[in-house]
Amino acid sequence: MSQQNRTIGWLSAFGVICVWSGFVVFSRAGVTTELTPFDLTGLRFIVAGSITLPFVWAWWPRHLPLSVIVLIAVTGPGIMYSLLMFLGFERASAAYGGVFANGSLPLFTSLIVLAVTGVAPGRWQVLAIALIFCGGALLGWNGMVQGGAEIGAGIGLFLGASASLSIYIFALRHWQIMPTQALVLVNLPNAMVFLPIWWFALPKGLAQVDWQVAAFHALYQGLGPGFLAVIFFTLSARHLGATMTAAFSSAVPAVAAVLAIPILGETPVAIEWLGIVVVTSGLAVLVRGQG
Repeated sequence: MSQQNRTIGWLSAFGVICVWSGFVVFSRAGVTTELTPFDLTGLRFIVAGSITLPFVWAWWPRHLPLSVIVLIAVTGPGIMYSLLMFLGFERASAAYGGVFANGSLPLFTSLIVLAVTGVAPGRWQVLAIALIFCGGALLGWNGMVQGGAEIGAGIGLFLGASASLSIYIFALRHWQIMPTQALVLVNLPNAMVFLPIWWFALPKGLAQVDWQVAAFHALYQGLGPGFLAVIFFTLSARHLGATMTAAFSSAVPAVAAVLAIPILGETPVAIEWLGIVVVTSGLAVLVRGQG
C-alpha cells in the first residue's frame, strides 16, 4: 500500500472517530428531549436523502447485483442501524453506546473477515484490538455493575447495531464500493422506505420541541452520520481494510466520553479515565502496526 493511500485511510478513519463520537453524544442528547427515535431517524434521512437525490443517476452502481445493493442498504448506517442505536440510547447512556456499539466492531468484523476470506488479523492488530476492547470495558464498567433490565436491553440493541455495521464495513471493502456509490446505496433506499412510514404512521414529538432543536439534530444527523461518515467509512475500508476500520471506530468510546463532559455533564470517574488511556494506547499500537 502506498503512503498516499495509508494517509487517506488514516485521515478517513480519524474522521469516522470524530463524526461517530458526536453521533453517540448528540443522539443520547436527542432522545432525552421530546423527539422520538423515529423522529431522529426521519430528520436524518430528510437531510441526507435530499443532499444525495440530485446525484442518484450519476452515482448509482449499476454493476452491482441486487443482492449486494440490498445488503449494503440494509446493514449500513440506515434505518436498521439508526433505530437500533436511538432505541438503545433511550435505555442506556452515551458511554454504553460508545462501548458496546463501537468497541465490539473489531471483534465482529474480524470474525466476518475470517469466516469469509480465511484471513486472520495480524499480531499488531490483535494487540491493538485487545487494548481498545479492554479500554472500552473499563469505560463501561461502572454502568455494567449498576445496570438493570433496561440497560441489558440497551446493550442488546447496541450489539445488534454493531453486528450490522460490521457486515457493511466488510461489504464496502469486498466489493470496492466508492464513496459516492455508498452514499446513494445507503441514503436513497432508506429515505424512500422510511420517510413515508414515519410521517404517516409512527409517533412523533416534533411539535413538542423548539424548531432550533429539531433543526440541529436534522443537520447533524443528516450531514454527519448520514453524509460525512458514509464517505469516511468507505475511504477507510478501501484503503485500510475492514478490520483496521473497525478497530479505529472502536476508539469512539474514549472520544465520546470526553465530549460527554461539556455536552451531557457526564464526567468520567478514575476507572473511566484509565479506560480512555488504554483505548488511546490501543489506537497508537494500531497506527504503529500499520506503519
